[in-house]
Amino acid sequence: MIEAIKKILKETTPCTSAAPLEILPFRSREDGAAYEVWKVTHGANTYVWKKAKQYELEIYSAFFADGIAGVPRFYGSACSHGTSYFLMEYVTGEDLCRCDRQSLKKALDALIGLQARYWENKETAEVGFSFAKSLAHRNERGAYLGDAGIEAAYGEFLSIYQTVPRTLCHDDLLPFNVLVSENRATIIDWELAGILPYPTALARLLAHGEETENAFFYMKEEDKSFAIDYYYRHLIEEKGIPYGEYRRTMDLFLLYEYCEWIMLGVKYRDADMDRYRHYLAKAGRHIEKMGTATR
Repeated sequence: MIEAIKKILKETTPCTSAAPLEILPFRSREDGAAYEVWKVTHGANTYVWKKAKQYELEIYSAFFADGIAGVPRFYGSACSHGTSYFLMEYVTGEDLCRCDRQSLKKALDALIGLQARYWENKETAEVGFSFAKSLAHRNERGAYLGDAGIEAAYGEFLSIYQTVPRTLCHDDLLPFNVLVSENRATIIDWELAGILPYPTALARLLAHGEETENAFFYMKEEDKSFAIDYYYRHLIEEKGIPYGEYRRTMDLFLLYEYCEWIMLGVKYRDADMDRYRHYLAKAGRHIEKMGTATR
C-alpha cells in the first residue's frame, strides 16, 4: 500500500515531501466500524486512499481525472492482488444529515455544475452504472410493490424514466455523501453513478429527509421545495423544459425513492418492518398529492 501511494504522489505532486506516510483507517458514520478507506498524511498534505467499489474507479477515471469542481481531486490508482485502490483529495466539511439552507444551496451548486458539464453526454453513456443497467434495477423494484395504486404510479415513473434527458448522476446521493465547507460542497463516494435521467441524484438527496428532530436525515419541507425550485431555475429551465412537466417528473422520481423500502418489505414478506410501513404511508400520501396537483 505505502509504495503504491508513494509512486502516485511522485507522479502527480510537484513537491513531494520526504516525510514518512502516516495511514489511519476511517470509521463508518453509521456504526463506527473501520472500513476500507484510509486517511493518508504526508508531511503537510492529507489524502484519502480507498478500495475502489462497484463503478467508482471507472467513474473517477472517465469523469474526474482532470480535476473539476464539486468532487475530490483524483490523483491515481493502483492494483494489488486483483483489487483496485485509488488516491484522492482529502475533503473536510460537514455532511447534510442535519441540513440547513445555506449548506443545501452549496450542494445544489455543486450538483448543477457537474450536470451542466455532462448534460446529454453521449461519449460517456456506457461508463459506470449505465442507463440500461439502471433500468433493469428499477424494473426489479417495480415487481415488489404489492399495491395497485402505487404500481400504477410506478408504471408512469418507468415510462418517464426512459424519456427524460440524461446527465451525470450519483445514484446514491444520500446526505452523508455531500461534504460542505465554508467555500464549497463536495460530492463523494461515486460507487454507483453514470449518465442517467437528470432527476435521479436530486430526488435521492431530498426524498429521505424528515422534519422530526431525531431523524437520521433531517431536512425541512420548505428547504426541499427551495431545492426543487432552485435546481429548476439554475439548470432545467434553460433546457427548455416547462416547469409543470419538470415538477411531475420530480414527483415520480421521489416516488421511486419511497418505493425502496416498500420493495424490501414486500420482497422479504416483512410487513411489520417500521420503514416499510412508514414509506408505504408516505408513498400513498405522495400519490394523492400528485393526483390533486394534476387535477
